Amino acid sequence: MNTPHKTKLDATAIALLLACCLFWGFQQVLIKATLSELPPVFQAALRFAGATVLLALWCRWRGVVLFARDGSLGAGLLAGALFTGEFAGIYIGLQYTSASRLTVFLYTSPFWVALLLPLWVPSEKLRRVQWVGLACAFAAVAFALGEGFIHGGNTHEQQWVGDLLALAAGMLWGLTTVTIRASCLTRSTPEQLLFYQVAFSTLALPLLSLALGERWTVNISGFGAVSLLVQTVVGAFASYLTWMWMLGRYPATQISVFVFLTPLFALLFGTLWLGEHVTPSLLAAMGLVAGGIVLVNRGK
Repeated sequence: MNTPHKTKLDATAIALLLACCLFWGFQQVLIKATLSELPPVFQAALRFAGATVLLALWCRWRGVVLFARDGSLGAGLLAGALFTGEFAGIYIGLQYTSASRLTVFLYTSPFWVALLLPLWVPSEKLRRVQWVGLACAFAAVAFALGEGFIHGGNTHEQQWVGDLLALAAGMLWGLTTVTIRASCLTRSTPEQLLFYQVAFSTLALPLLSLALGERWTVNISGFGAVSLLVQTVVGAFASYLTWMWMLGRYPATQISVFVFLTPLFALLFGTLWLGEHVTPSLLAAMGLVAGGIVLVNRGK
């Protein structure tokens, strides 16, 4: 399906991106809090299985065709494999490191998009001032979370494992975006794009869970059930469908820079969850991120 591709973000895109980033920041803390009740990969498998069912029902209601001979199968399977690897890294990594620390490494994904996408889509090339904005945004994230790294709670003895898994997940997320924007998937519907990813995860993650020896149990508390429901309905279905829709209509490099807000939201929700105080450095970093986003989205 051919859709008009806009050259800059409008008010609708900015509002949707802010809502998604706000939820994704909360989601990392939510996943971390649920690990005591559901093993990580099994938790992710349940989440994406539910999202696959919801997406199939949505497409039936909206009359969206999911299966067509449009030549997108190869690229779709690649995007699905990258997406699955990303979330395996996120869920397993949260066993070894804090949600805020994992998030800052995960959200290095825009660098992979900015570096690789122009090789296939020349119009996505960033100008010098936009690179400055991108650097400002990342420096702000590192600055805000650095205080937590130095003065935070107990450090897990294998925290480096979680850090490396988060970095790998960020790279896979960036490669997923590049795959979508540099292939025939740009002509696919948002529903078809998301279906490739959640359906592949639904098939692959249970096998990975079994291979890791995770114990499958559904004897969870009310909190665990609500957490899984929110992760499925709002996270894996609604927010990712919105993300797929925006990738097909707006510049991927400009969209991706907004994800730098998510680590700040994750730190904020972690602070509220743990009863810690919001520091002046966090507020300053939020302002620096906002400035970086302005630079990246400046016209010529």
